[in-house]
Amino acid sequence: MMTLRQLAAEPPTIPTRTSWYLTDLAEARGKQELFTRQSPQKLKVLRDHALIESTISSNRIEGVEVDKFRVATLIFGKPALRDRDEEEVRGYRDALKLIHESGAKLPISEVTIKKFHKISRGEIWDAGKYKEKNVDIIQTYPDGRSRIRFQTVSPDETPKAMAEMVELWKLGLREKWIQPFVLAAALNLDFLGIHPFRDGNGRVSRLLFLLASYHCGLEVGRYISLERLIEENKERYYEVLEQSSAQWHQGKHDPWPTIDFLLYILRQACKEFEQRVGQIKSPRGAKTELVEHAIETLSGEFGITDLERACPGVSRDMIRRLLRDFKAEGRIECLGRGPGAKWRKRVITS
Repeated sequence: MMTLRQLAAEPPTIPTRTSWYLTDLAEARGKQELFTRQSPQKLKVLRDHALIESTISSNRIEGVEVDKFRVATLIFGKPALRDRDEEEVRGYRDALKLIHESGAKLPISEVTIKKFHKISRGEIWDAGKYKEKNVDIIQTYPDGRSRIRFQTVSPDETPKAMAEMVELWKLGLREKWIQPFVLAAALNLDFLGIHPFRDGNGRVSRLLFLLASYHCGLEVGRYISLERLIEENKERYYEVLEQSSAQWHQGKHDPWPTIDFLLYILRQACKEFEQRVGQIKSPRGAKTELVEHAIETLSGEFGITDLERACPGVSRDMIRRLLRDFKAEGRIECLGRGPGAKWRKRVITS
């Protein structure tokens, strides 16, 4: 709540870079209805793919991974769960569905935040409950040394801090003392500063940011995974959080590195959405388009495993078939033999 307090007490001069992001997001929000109305039947594949990517990426950031061959079944089917990791992946999927189905009608409240935690953490004993012990952010070095990177709000103060955070969010939206996208990013930073749960705070923070973007009138997270974009920029994500956390408890911190990072993620999602909508030719060719897009974005050499990671809803057999087709068309070339062979895009010279 220290960031929201800071912004409420004295509305700041918005940095130039932040203004650029806000201009781009305002333009993207204006185009949103046009893109979603022009070909609604073609967007289902983007929704399904984003659901998979968001679920897998947000859990993978926290070190939770599942068998890639079970991903699609876990997300869209109802299989018996094998272990704790699969339970958490399924739970995150359920939380995403709740957000996408409810949109801005789902209020940002302590009840909602606890519900996100309960759903995404499954049957663990403290799911949906605030922490009972101190949960500081510890950084461990390769040589075994460690340090407290950030001291979170104490368990006794957590309920009060969460209540104030939610109230300031509502007040900011109502009184418009700061631009809503900035408010959404500030909310995210304060949530991580409070760190209200024993575990699972990172995943809940990403769910909260997705919901906040809906409240800002931007639904791009329905079609493009914000979590995947954060994972792709994970090192920068942790770097800006550390920068913005310094002196957070005193209210003397600099929130703009984290705010700018989150606005950048939203802007990248909007750009990708605009590009992908223009590329989709038909529902039947949508998975082919996903693989094509992955190949275009991968740099250097890549293998089948890289494409499976980038396109978790596409089977290995289909990826192999498409690679053969693209090779026959002269678009890519194979650099070896066997299942572990590497591929690369061909350089076309005139």
